[in-house]
Amino acid sequence: MKKCGAHIDRKHLAGAKALSHSAADSARLKPCPDTKRVGNRGRATGPADGRNPAVEQIVSIEKPIYGGAFLAHNEGKAMFVPLALPGEQARVRIVDGKRGYATAEVEEVVTASEQRITPACPYFGACGGCQYQHANYAAQLVYKQEILRETLERGGVRAPEEIELLAAEPWAYRNRIRLAFDANEDAGYRGRRSHAVISIAECPIAAPLLVRAGLAASRILRELPAKLRVSEISLFCDAAETALLASVTLAGTGKRGLDDFARAVAGHVPELKGVEFLTEGSKGRPPHGVAQWGAHSLVYRAAGVDYRVDQGAFFQVNRWLVDALVERVATHTRGALARHGGLAWDLFAGVGLFARQLADRFTRVIAVESAPASIAALTHNLRGTNGSAVKAATLEFLRRARSGERPDLIVVDPPRIGLGPETTAMLVEIAAPELVYVSCDPATLARDLRALVDSRSGAGYAIEHITLADLFPQTFHLETVVRLRR
Repeated sequence: MKKCGAHIDRKHLAGAKALSHSAADSARLKPCPDTKRVGNRGRATGPADGRNPAVEQIVSIEKPIYGGAFLAHNEGKAMFVPLALPGEQARVRIVDGKRGYATAEVEEVVTASEQRITPACPYFGACGGCQYQHANYAAQLVYKQEILRETLERGGVRAPEEIELLAAEPWAYRNRIRLAFDANEDAGYRGRRSHAVISIAECPIAAPLLVRAGLAASRILRELPAKLRVSEISLFCDAAETALLASVTLAGTGKRGLDDFARAVAGHVPELKGVEFLTEGSKGRPPHGVAQWGAHSLVYRAAGVDYRVDQGAFFQVNRWLVDALVERVATHTRGALARHGGLAWDLFAGVGLFARQLADRFTRVIAVESAPASIAALTHNLRGTNGSAVKAATLEFLRRARSGERPDLIVVDPPRIGLGPETTAMLVEIAAPELVYVSCDPATLARDLRALVDSRSGAGYAIEHITLADLFPQTFHLETVVRLRR
């Protein structure tokens, strides 16, 4: 039997139920009755292209799969079913049939799982933001661990017997949201099965300040004399909800009323420090800034350090788990604790969340970042420390640095596409004694780990420890921290 090592961060669990992986505890968390008709939150509405729906059929739901759906089979053909749960019998209707698989919608849950609960959000099922609110949180953690282990093993990577779990309060955790506006200037998220805007009045996974600001922006857009055409607004706040930045994407070219809009929102939301106005991007052309009101950055307190975070810069989204994640990456490694006077590299460094902490433990830290939105803040956050910022793509940096001094520790935190074959080959060649890989996609993680571990020369890495950090409760997304040693 595979062991499940669980570490639950209790700091932000005041008033919340203790998390457990046992079936008995899961059964006590609001089980649904044996027969359940899926209502407006998850009711199938038929194919978007107007085709006649397929005949309904009853299937047995087997397991979760990455992407938010659950797997079933009908006459040997795989079927992906959102809004179901493992162990359930469900009446489903196929909405999209392919040669090798089909996608189906639940019409009725015939036999409900004990893990099924009533979703906290009234828009769940219609909104595309969450996939797991109908399962208790203990079950969600188990699903993610199963998905991670299976994805690694399918990719040819043998996972350790124990995968540690890092989790905290699963609600109000997001420090960043992006809202779209419909034709009536109502703010909301994109729908689960279309790009239509699902207007909202609440969002239980977001910091309340973000929702309050989004709804205020919606009201002001309707009230302003100078009509602004806005397609989206991105909102980012600090963990304490004392400071807020907004990025507003304009649907047209007109600039009248921008300052009036920003001042009006700030009048309702005094935490607002700055608003960036962007034009909509087009194919081959990303959005670009056209105006700025107020500050370009805010200060985000994390792991005992004040970080400058600029408009558009990447920062970890879960305000309850940032400190614990930093501890796992920057201070939980044996190299960081045992060696003083060494060299560390932080690749894909962002604004320096990890690099700043490493600078307290290593004589020299080189933090590499290419994103224009992050490099200025990275340089600022490392000022006066043992760290230095390098503006370069990771691959470009490695090509230059591989013949120089070998680092004692390398931290990589790539985007969803992962590292790729050339980068992993260079990391094996550079042969730092310790490597920490922070991943937001298990499939690309498995691909890269196989390259790092299965070196034909026999000089590859060995996986020492894996932590599944649940930075995205109620959704299928997961973060993984892998510690490798030579």
